[in-house]
Amino acid sequence: MSHTTHSTHSTDTRLTPTAVTGSALARTALTRTVAEAAAEPVRLHADHNALKRLGNWTTADRFEVRSRRGSVVLDLRSPHLPAGELVVDLDLDRATVKLLVPDGTVVEYEDVEWTGSGKVKDGVGQQYARIGEYPEGGRRVRLTGRIRNGEVRVARGGVAMLAAMFSREYVEDVKRAHREGAVPTVDDPTRTA
Repeated sequence: MSHTTHSTHSTDTRLTPTAVTGSALARTALTRTVAEAAAEPVRLHADHNALKRLGNWTTADRFEVRSRRGSVVLDLRSPHLPAGELVVDLDLDRATVKLLVPDGTVVEYEDVEWTGSGKVKDGVGQQYARIGEYPEGGRRVRLTGRIRNGEVRVARGGVAMLAAMFSREYVEDVKRAHREGAVPTVDDPTRTA
């Protein structure tokens, strides 16, 4: 029985599972398109804790939020988010999601499956529905998935700004802005330095 060893300078070009090098894997990863990367949703999971994503934190248009007995704050006010519809897929169990959205945003939640108690608290959105007029040119946020004994709260404009300001992330952002001579952006993601 003969045993063959390969040195690191081998010229064997056959592609076997053990012959794939790190550089080949890197080339494969680099060929992945930007569209494929953008097609993947941002996944957020809060299990018995609080999770906040504030300011200019993503450029995605799809989000998956899973929370069990926790709370998630999702800031969707960034100008870096794509125009058009944003999709938030929910799987909540006795949890709360707070959406921070700009004025003029329409939040649709007809595709949400409800088990037990819960609701979407969106006072401005209810006014849009009551009068039958929705703002044109505004962003649309479509909620899907299922909620078991949970709720979604929608905060807009100044209320969204205050919700962002009452956070540790905002305090850290103000400290960073002071050190760098810039302006904070967590409270208003449309503001630039």
